[in-house]
Amino acid sequence: MSPAGGARPIAAHPAAHALWAATAPAAPPTPALSESLSADALVVGAGYTGLCAALHLAEAGASVCVLDAHAPGWGASGRNGGQVNPTLRQDPDELLRRYGAERAEALVATVSRSADLVYGLIQRHAIACDPVRAGWLQLGYTPQAVAALHARARQWERRGVRVELLDRAAVAARTGTPAFAGGWLDGRAGSVQPLAYVRGLVRAAQALGVQVHGGSPVVHLERQGRRWTARTAQGARVQAQQLLLATNGYTDGLWPGLARTLLAANSFIVATQPLGAAGADILARGETVSTAQRLLLYWRKDAQGRLLLGGRGHFSDPSGAQDFAHLERALARMFPQLGAVPCAYRWAGRVAITRDCMPHLHQPAPGITAALGYNGRGIATATSLGQHAAALLAGGRTRDCPYPVTPVQPMALHGLQRWYIAAGVAWYGLLDRLGR
Repeated sequence: MSPAGGARPIAAHPAAHALWAATAPAAPPTPALSESLSADALVVGAGYTGLCAALHLAEAGASVCVLDAHAPGWGASGRNGGQVNPTLRQDPDELLRRYGAERAEALVATVSRSADLVYGLIQRHAIACDPVRAGWLQLGYTPQAVAALHARARQWERRGVRVELLDRAAVAARTGTPAFAGGWLDGRAGSVQPLAYVRGLVRAAQALGVQVHGGSPVVHLERQGRRWTARTAQGARVQAQQLLLATNGYTDGLWPGLARTLLAANSFIVATQPLGAAGADILARGETVSTAQRLLLYWRKDAQGRLLLGGRGHFSDPSGAQDFAHLERALARMFPQLGAVPCAYRWAGRVAITRDCMPHLHQPAPGITAALGYNGRGIATATSLGQHAAALLAGGRTRDCPYPVTPVQPMALHGLQRWYIAAGVAWYGLLDRLGR
């Protein structure tokens, strides 16, 4: 069986001006795979999902090889805003309606513990990634939006989560901007230096014997008896009984139809120089923030006091500073007290958006598992899904997995995804302006 006639190459994606690449500890050696080998499990994709899965499999005694087309963390895992938010796009009550009480509550409990999993791994493996756990503020511009946020907070509070309901004055005191009518604080959440977290996971996995190879794009898969053979662009081969595809927003044509289950949108981020005393009143307690708009903004300060702001960008990769001007204008509107603060870093990465806004777990053929689609909740959710994907690869039953295992269902007319995103951005922007 030969499911793929070859993966299309991933175009270079600009990250030269990413803050995380400039401030992370040095990357551990992950040379390209130069010779063929055999392992119990092969993981394609060296981001949070793949590395966490590899780490858990190795802890269970499996031999594991991880391959990535680029360096570990080159994709979304090394480009995101560093927020560790243990939520899904859907509120708990919506999940109850969708999945029923037993399955939904198991999923909600698993998601709720996902930040615990992240910080537990950081502590257990001594990962130097500037971890902070001061909570996440989700904010609204209007009283109507704030009422909906408070209702969301109460759903989590009923499940034992520490929350705070905040009015305009409380939000202004915490954030340093009077732009919002209120919101809520999720005490489970926090932040990390995301690329440093990736590199720490690589070191932890390597210490358990996992072979991690960057610069080794898999271009062909073939089933041979009860094992899979993966061939890299350089001609090296890996044989494994279990295979995990963990490529998220950078998924290509390696498995038929998988890339068409996602819309790979861009998220753009800017970062200032360290603010020093000028930023003392901005997120003084170390919280992370995002808006409740459909076209959200999100921001935080890093360990050196830089202010980061992220949000939507156009579909194409950025070509220059002008593509980030909308974020710099938003920064100036929210924090006029900073004056003309130049942005020292600008970068972008892909957000994998699924049709149902849920993370996806698939098993399209014997020995194949795919885990992807985090809809902007990547650090916590991908870490968690990596753990549960590892359990499936190790022989666990799908009915015991808290994440639904679903068929691969490509989106209709997926080739028009650029139009989908552009139209959706325009429509959601209109709804946000109307306050609906």
